Amino acid sequence: MTLRPFDRAGQRGFTLMELVVTLALLGLVALLAAPLAELSFKRAQEQALRVALREIRGALDQYRAAAEQGLIERKVGDSGYPPELEILASGVRNQKSAGHEPIYFLRRIPRDPFASPQTAPAAGWGLRSYASPADSPAAGADVFDVYSQSSATGLDGRPYREW
Repeated sequence: MTLRPFDRAGQRGFTLMELVVTLALLGLVALLAAPLAELSFKRAQEQALRVALREIRGALDQYRAAAEQGLIERKVGDSGYPPELEILASGVRNQKSAGHEPIYFLRRIPRDPFASPQTAPAAGWGLRSYASPADSPAAGADVFDVYSQSSATGLDGRPYREW
């Protein structure tokens, strides 16, 4: 039996055309997968933002409740909210306890997922005082609420600052 020049019996490997088609298909799959990966990453960041906001806002409400119960020293005219965000994690003295053990409202300040990684967690948040209006939040003598300082817009069309 004589082998013809194009007879592949006993030869191994792929032809150039097979390799080009395979690479084209892989490129097409990668082209379709990249936007989905980007979308899932943004969704994960948004979920982290929701969790962080819920955690901080819950701690602010707990601080206010503790101030109203007399557990935290409160001066006349104070709103009952903490003067700075870090106090939620560093703790405040319990006025009703004999040993004045500290009360902690957070283990640590959550990081804004849209803030720069070099920024300290507490510095990454925008602060709104009790005296400032909701439509133009501004820092003041206390911390009534926090918001993301990111100028980006969420998947739902609302800016992250409004969450």
